[in-house]
Amino acid sequence: MKAEEIREWDDSEITARLRELKEEQFKLRFQTTVMELENPTLIRHIRRDIARLKTLQRERELAAQNG
Repeated sequence: MKAEEIREWDDSEITARLRELKEEQFKLRFQTTVMELENPTLIRHIRRDIARLKTLQRERELAAQNG
């Protein structure tokens, strides 16, 4: 997921995708504690995607405040 792609989305799409990623992150964390996770780098990718989404949400909030 790239920032350029995310910038084209509207706020509801970003919020929905953020919710999905957080659920997936929870499931992966659970898998790491209970059993072996096949691909541990997935957690890192999901964490970075969440950070990208939150950053773009914050940019939009600041842009709305400044007018």
